[in-house]
Amino acid sequence: MKKLNIYIASVLIIIAAGSSCKKLNDQNPHDAIDLNTAFETISDAQKWDAGTYSALRGNFDMSHNSTDLQADELSVSLSEGNANGGQYRWGAFFGADQPAGYWEGWYAALSNINAAITGFPNIKTTNATDAASLKQYTGDLYLARAYYYHRLILRFGKAYNPATAATDLGVPLVLVYNPYAKPPRATVKATYAQILSDITTAEGLLANVPGQQGAQVFNIDVATALEARVRLDMQDWAGAYTAANKLIASGNYPLISTLAGFQSYWTNDGIQEDIYQPFTNTTTEQPSASYPYLNYIASLNADNPSYIPTGSIIGLYQNSDIRKGTYFASQAVNINGVSGNLILITKYPGNPIFYVGSSVSTYQNAPKPFRIAEIYLIAAEAAANNSDAGDALTALNALHEARCGTSYSELSGTALTDTIRSERTRELAFEGYRLDDLERWGLGFTRSDPQNTNFLLTGTSTVFLSIPASDYQFIWAIPSNDMTLNPNLVQNPGWN
Repeated sequence: MKKLNIYIASVLIIIAAGSSCKKLNDQNPHDAIDLNTAFETISDAQKWDAGTYSALRGNFDMSHNSTDLQADELSVSLSEGNANGGQYRWGAFFGADQPAGYWEGWYAALSNINAAITGFPNIKTTNATDAASLKQYTGDLYLARAYYYHRLILRFGKAYNPATAATDLGVPLVLVYNPYAKPPRATVKATYAQILSDITTAEGLLANVPGQQGAQVFNIDVATALEARVRLDMQDWAGAYTAANKLIASGNYPLISTLAGFQSYWTNDGIQEDIYQPFTNTTTEQPSASYPYLNYIASLNADNPSYIPTGSIIGLYQNSDIRKGTYFASQAVNINGVSGNLILITKYPGNPIFYVGSSVSTYQNAPKPFRIAEIYLIAAEAAANNSDAGDALTALNALHEARCGTSYSELSGTALTDTIRSERTRELAFEGYRLDDLERWGLGFTRSDPQNTNFLLTGTSTVFLSIPASDYQFIWAIPSNDMTLNPNLVQNPGWN
């Protein structure tokens, strides 16, 4: 394959389109898709749709731990081995151009999505069932495109500021399949406008696909959840609250309020609070493993984690909080020959169905990219920022009461904002939200309160790292290869 730029489609979905592979290989350049022959039957559409979901699952896994390593809730252990140390230390991560993998993966997926959006209209259906399926598959594409562009703008663009969004640099918008495109960067405002446009299109196409607990395909509820998330990031407080409250009011996703139920939910990939849970199985669609947080070594009868939670994050939880007994546990550790007990992250203990042939956890759990708990937090934050303390407190208390059995009263102003942020931090810990939240709130951080420095790589570049809110590295650099190959790109400030 010729070396072009990252907007060239990868083989993620081309391989999946089995009925069209021969035509692709025999008739077209290896870096192009013939849109006239790759999309002929409803079977072709189904295979591209399956490929879209497979790529999404991989991308949910890919970004699961990455931004959390860069934030302030983890201490790096002696056994880290520098596998992810560059990101944890900030400078080394960027110096090695490591964000390129995320940029490339997301744009490769987008290229395939654009090919399918262009190609699906060529498919002629012969009955109502096939027509409905094609409509749903098309809705999947638009919602997936919105999701990827939202991930890109969060990591490679500034946080949305209504006063400057029209001039702040966003990301390149590629909306049609073109492996040779060299687009400039759109503005932050234009990027978010496109994301909302795609969500609106998806909502229309998926309107007759009802939501359900643990849905493994996109539906109207997943579209609404992404809309709520995006509007919160845009500071569209009324819009974010409306979308979030629509899901809350449906009552379809009741919050879990018992320790046993919550532990089972995370261990066994429960679905009660899941608006969407990607399909996984024990063969071809296995989820990634969360080895950095546990990593049991049978010969030592102890765990050897790469990262452990800070005392600061553990201290945010009351003892009565069911999240504390689910997300954390005191475990025996042996880290580079140093033995003892530490509180470790047990939020992802591994679903036993993936233990295949072993009694030892593989630390594989299905991703949970859209949970109703996040939606309660969106509603609370949006209402508080819209000067509606009553609605904010209602949403906040619904979640807090379920998790802790207690509620807040008479909160307003800064106290309400701070309480909502703390609740969000507790609920969504180690799910990949923290770095984006800090940037959205305009906050820096200082890592502090390590559990036991005898097990840790100590220093001001690791467990005591301090990053101001103004640090340009909150926004990742456009990969150097793309900067070289696409002269229309402008690098993010600080990276030149």
